[in-house]
Amino acid sequence: MSLDLTNSSSTSQPAPILKGEYIPSQADVHVFKSITSPPSGATNPHVTRWYNHIKSYAAEHGTLPGSSTAGEAFIGTQVASSKEAAADDDDEIDLFGSDEEEDAEAERVKAERVAAYNAKKANKTKTTAKSVVTMDVKPWDDETDMAALEAAVRSIEQDGLLWGASKLVAIGYGIKKLQITLVVEDEKVSTDELQEKIAEFEDYVQSTDIAAMQKL
Repeated sequence: MSLDLTNSSSTSQPAPILKGEYIPSQADVHVFKSITSPPSGATNPHVTRWYNHIKSYAAEHGTLPGSSTAGEAFIGTQVASSKEAAADDDDEIDLFGSDEEEDAEAERVKAERVAAYNAKKANKTKTTAKSVVTMDVKPWDDETDMAALEAAVRSIEQDGLLWGASKLVAIGYGIKKLQITLVVEDEKVSTDELQEKIAEFEDYVQSTDIAAMQKL
């Protein structure tokens, strides 16, 4: 087992103080040999003085009196203190901090993407569904003023309604019907309601029919 006293907070010299004497012993030798590098005189002056003292007996280390037991106990105490300090440092480490930061970053990116999608969706021009309708408007008889009938039909104005081309189509007995084309926005104009409005011109109109209808 090795011992590094260069960073030790202890300012007392190890073994001689434990034995209560200044004659080096095997306890001193045991501790000395366990030190990995010479201590600093600036930070540990007492340990440095002890280290140099024991070093001066290097030639006699094998013959010095006493037992190494006290030295072993001293080293055990130092190692335990080092482990306890390391454990305290580990306790201060936030093991979950990085995960929490990553989760927060992921949530931020997700929120930005959702916001960007919603903004794009809101700014996107909505496609308006439209239909082209061909409507037949039948008069009462051959004496009905078809010009007045058409003018009455075209007088109906409504948001989403656009009147188109028209023509008169013979249906027999000298009677002609008005066939008119119109474009409607499906969400705004109901063809059933439009037919009801045209039927209100009862002086001219007998009935109406949807001859054709297709989506644009």
